[in-house]
Amino acid sequence: MIKAENLTKQFDNIMALDHVSAEIKDGNVFGLIGTNGAGKSTFLRLLSGILKPDEGTVTIDGESVFENENVKKRFFYISDDQYYFNNATPRDMMEFYSKVYPEFDRKRFESLIGNFGLEMRRKVHTFSKGMKKQLSVACGISANTDYLFCDETFDGLDPVMRQAVKSIFANDMAERNLTPIIASHNLRELEDICDHVGLLHRGGILLSKDLDDLKLNIHKVQCVLKDGMTEADLVSLDRIKTETRGKLYTMTVRGTREEVVGMMESFQPVFYEIIPLSLEEIFISETEVAGYDIKKLIF
Repeated sequence: MIKAENLTKQFDNIMALDHVSAEIKDGNVFGLIGTNGAGKSTFLRLLSGILKPDEGTVTIDGESVFENENVKKRFFYISDDQYYFNNATPRDMMEFYSKVYPEFDRKRFESLIGNFGLEMRRKVHTFSKGMKKQLSVACGISANTDYLFCDETFDGLDPVMRQAVKSIFANDMAERNLTPIIASHNLRELEDICDHVGLLHRGGILLSKDLDDLKLNIHKVQCVLKDGMTEADLVSLDRIKTETRGKLYTMTVRGTREEVVGMMESFQPVFYEIIPLSLEEIFISETEVAGYDIKKLIF
């Protein structure tokens, strides 16, 4: 298990992370989402020991990560802009990572490269962005580590390849208990693969919950109230957001479905329905509460 406690990192006068704590359980997909500049990449670099925290600790099964060679052999970090040696080929990268990771699977690497349609002897600098992403995934998977840190790994991949990579992750999770930690702006890409999500905003963590639990406790409600009732009569609902269009109220509310249904029934509205929110809608709702209002960006 990975445990981050009170992680703080500042660059000059910029607070990249501000006392962030999170636990990442083995065998789950942890999705790291956040606004631009929220600290997702900094968080991953701290987890991987590239950066040293100003305050706080990062441990894997109780062992500190920073400058710990034995612990670093347990994870592979796929950065947003993966580094490759000048004039290197996929074969060169295989030879390099084989020396770094004792369990590196050369046969699987060659198989993945072939399945991705890449060439072992072609110079990496001639690859497209998507091809470089495929190569980085092949390197990361073949390293046979316990953890895989992915920073915008799906960015640049076409829809078919994105699904292929997700299937590879799922297979390794089932066969060897791989734990992927995925930071992404594309929330729709995370929704069908993540077990747990952490929401970063302005260097702090707004929430860290199992995705299923998160969806069960926040809902969108649309309703038309009976004559004589107004928004003021809905005070018992734990509303995050309310919009009105004529007589139609659209609300984002907290609570279990049973609690929300009970309160709506007590209002005896003309009409109401409860709609599950997508991860993207939850993200927007939570960040608006924290002051990141999309309306201020548009108008």
